[in-house]
Amino acid sequence: MALIVGFSDCQWSTDPNQDLVTYELGSSIAVTIFDPSAGVGGMLHFMLPESDLNRLQMSGSPSMFADSGIPLLFGQAYKLGADKRNLIVRAVGGAQVLAGREMCTIGKRNHLALRKILWKAGVMAHAELVGGNVNRAARLEMKSGRLLVREAAGPERELERPSQITRSA
Repeated sequence: MALIVGFSDCQWSTDPNQDLVTYELGSSIAVTIFDPSAGVGGMLHFMLPESDLNRLQMSGSPSMFADSGIPLLFGQAYKLGADKRNLIVRAVGGAQVLAGREMCTIGKRNHLALRKILWKAGVMAHAELVGGNVNRAARLEMKSGRLLVREAAGPERELERPSQITRSA
Protein backbone atom coordinates (compact mmCIF):
# COMPACT_ATOMS: atom_id res chain seq x y z
CA MET A 1 0.00 0.00 0.00
CA ALA A 2 1.44 3.39 -0.95
CA LEU A 3 0.82 6.78 0.60
CA ILE A 4 1.45 9.43 -2.05
CA VAL A 5 3.34 12.54 -0.97
CA GLY A 6 2.39 15.28 -3.41
CA PHE A 7 3.99 18.64 -4.20
CA SER A 8 4.29 20.76 -1.06
CA ASP A 9 3.19 17.82 1.04
CA CYS A 10 4.43 16.00 4.12
CA GLN A 11 3.34 12.55 5.29
CA TRP A 12 4.30 10.16 8.09
CA SER A 13 3.70 6.50 8.79
CA THR A 14 4.15 3.84 11.42
CA ASP A 15 2.61 1.12 9.24
CA PRO A 16 5.24 -1.43 8.10
CA ASN A 17 2.99 -2.37 5.14
CA GLN A 18 2.94 1.15 3.75
CA ASP A 19 5.41 2.93 1.49
CA LEU A 20 5.75 6.71 1.25
CA VAL A 21 6.08 7.71 -2.42
CA THR A 22 6.65 10.97 -4.28
CA TYR A 23 7.01 11.74 -7.98
CA GLU A 24 8.22 14.57 -10.21
CA LEU A 25 11.23 15.64 -8.17
CA GLY A 26 12.81 18.21 -10.42
CA SER A 27 14.21 21.24 -8.60
CA SER A 28 12.09 20.29 -5.58
CA ILE A 29 13.53 17.99 -2.92
CA ALA A 30 12.16 15.03 -1.02
CA VAL A 31 13.55 14.63 2.48
CA THR A 32 12.98 11.25 4.10
CA ILE A 33 13.47 10.28 7.70
CA PHE A 34 13.25 6.82 9.23
CA ASP A 35 13.71 5.59 12.79
CA PRO A 36 14.18 1.81 12.61
CA SER A 37 13.75 1.36 16.37
CA ALA A 38 10.42 3.18 16.57
CA GLY A 39 9.20 2.17 13.11
CA VAL A 40 8.45 5.80 12.26
CA GLY A 41 9.06 7.26 8.83
CA GLY A 42 8.26 10.50 7.09
CA MET A 43 8.66 12.24 3.76
CA LEU A 44 8.53 15.91 2.81
CA HIS A 45 8.35 17.15 -0.79
CA PHE A 46 9.28 20.84 -0.65
CA MET A 47 9.50 23.17 -3.64
CA LEU A 48 11.18 26.37 -2.43
CA PRO A 49 13.92 27.21 0.07
CA GLU A 50 12.39 29.99 2.14
CA SER A 51 8.90 30.88 3.28
CA ASP A 52 9.87 34.57 3.26
CA LEU A 53 9.36 34.34 -0.48
CA ASN A 54 5.62 34.08 0.06
CA ARG A 55 4.21 34.43 3.60
CA LEU A 56 0.62 34.04 2.43
CA GLN A 57 1.39 30.73 0.71
CA MET A 58 3.38 29.51 3.74
CA SER A 59 0.41 29.90 6.05
CA GLY A 60 -1.63 27.54 3.89
CA SER A 61 1.16 25.14 2.92
CA PRO A 62 4.20 25.09 5.20
CA SER A 63 5.38 21.95 3.38
CA MET A 64 6.08 24.04 0.29
CA PHE A 65 9.20 25.52 1.88
CA ALA A 66 12.37 24.00 3.36
CA ASP A 67 12.46 26.35 6.35
CA SER A 68 8.93 25.52 7.48
CA GLY A 69 8.49 22.00 6.08
CA ILE A 70 11.62 20.38 7.52
CA PRO A 71 10.78 21.32 11.14
CA LEU A 72 7.23 20.05 10.51
CA LEU A 73 8.57 16.72 9.19
CA PHE A 74 10.84 16.16 12.19
CA GLY A 75 8.39 17.51 14.79
CA GLN A 76 5.58 15.15 13.85
CA ALA A 77 7.98 12.18 13.63
CA TYR A 78 9.08 12.92 17.21
CA LYS A 79 5.42 13.03 18.29
CA LEU A 80 5.00 9.56 16.75
CA GLY A 81 7.93 8.23 18.80
CA ALA A 82 10.98 8.79 16.61
CA ASP A 83 14.25 9.58 18.35
CA LYS A 84 16.62 12.10 16.76
CA ARG A 85 19.61 9.86 17.54
CA ASN A 86 18.14 6.99 15.50
CA LEU A 87 16.97 8.90 12.44
CA ILE A 88 18.24 7.98 9.01
CA VAL A 89 17.95 11.11 6.88
CA ARG A 90 18.14 11.10 3.09
CA ALA A 91 17.40 13.61 0.33
CA VAL A 92 16.54 13.30 -3.37
CA GLY A 93 15.95 15.95 -6.04
CA GLY A 94 17.31 19.47 -6.46
CA ALA A 95 17.90 19.04 -10.19
CA GLN A 96 18.15 21.71 -12.86
CA VAL A 97 15.35 20.67 -15.18
CA LEU A 98 13.98 24.01 -16.37
CA ALA A 99 15.57 26.59 -18.62
CA GLY A 100 16.05 30.18 -17.59
CA ARG A 101 18.45 31.99 -15.32
CA GLU A 102 16.37 32.14 -12.10
CA MET A 103 14.90 28.67 -12.49
CA CYS A 104 18.35 27.13 -12.88
CA THR A 105 19.27 28.00 -9.32
CA ILE A 106 16.15 26.75 -7.50
CA GLY A 107 17.46 23.19 -7.09
CA LYS A 108 20.81 24.43 -5.77
CA ARG A 109 19.10 26.89 -3.44
CA ASN A 110 16.78 24.17 -2.16
CA HIS A 111 19.75 21.91 -1.45
CA LEU A 112 21.65 24.68 0.32
CA ALA A 113 18.61 25.48 2.48
CA LEU A 114 18.22 21.80 3.38
CA ARG A 115 21.88 21.45 4.38
CA LYS A 116 21.77 24.65 6.44
CA ILE A 117 18.61 23.63 8.33
CA LEU A 118 19.96 20.14 9.08
CA TRP A 119 23.31 21.56 10.21
CA LYS A 120 21.63 24.03 12.58
CA ALA A 121 19.53 21.19 14.02
CA GLY A 122 22.59 18.99 14.53
CA VAL A 123 21.33 16.38 12.07
CA MET A 124 23.39 14.75 9.35
CA ALA A 125 22.09 13.51 6.01
CA HIS A 126 23.10 9.88 5.56
CA ALA A 127 22.68 9.93 1.79
CA GLU A 128 21.76 12.40 -0.94
CA LEU A 129 21.03 12.16 -4.63
CA VAL A 130 20.71 15.82 -5.63
CA GLY A 131 21.57 17.95 -8.62
CA GLY A 132 21.92 16.86 -12.21
CA ASN A 133 19.22 17.52 -14.77
CA VAL A 134 16.75 14.64 -14.54
CA ASN A 135 13.44 14.21 -12.76
CA ARG A 136 13.31 11.60 -10.03
CA ALA A 137 10.80 9.65 -7.96
CA ALA A 138 11.42 8.29 -4.46
CA ARG A 139 9.85 5.51 -2.39
CA LEU A 140 10.51 4.93 1.32
CA GLU A 141 9.73 1.36 2.37
CA MET A 142 8.42 1.44 5.92
CA LYS A 143 9.09 -2.26 6.44
CA SER A 144 12.81 -2.06 5.69
CA GLY A 145 13.70 1.63 5.76
CA ARG A 146 15.08 1.33 2.22
CA LEU A 147 14.87 4.39 -0.02
CA LEU A 148 14.35 3.49 -3.67
CA VAL A 149 14.90 6.11 -6.35
CA ARG A 150 13.97 6.17 -10.01
CA GLU A 151 15.68 8.63 -12.34
CA ALA A 152 13.73 9.65 -15.45
CA ALA A 153 12.35 6.43 -16.96
CA GLY A 154 15.09 4.23 -15.52
CA PRO A 155 14.80 1.36 -13.06
CA GLU A 156 14.35 1.81 -9.33
CA ARG A 157 17.57 1.53 -7.35
CA GLU A 158 18.36 1.79 -3.69
CA LEU A 159 19.93 5.10 -2.70
CA GLU A 160 21.67 3.67 0.30
CA ARG A 161 21.21 0.84 2.70
CA PRO A 162 22.63 1.97 6.00
CA SER A 163 24.17 -0.91 7.89
CA GLN A 164 22.38 -2.34 10.87
CA ILE A 165 18.85 -1.18 9.95
CA THR A 166 16.47 -3.32 11.93
CA ARG A 167 12.87 -2.64 12.69
CA SER A 168 11.67 -3.50 16.15
CA ALA A 169 8.60 -5.70 16.35
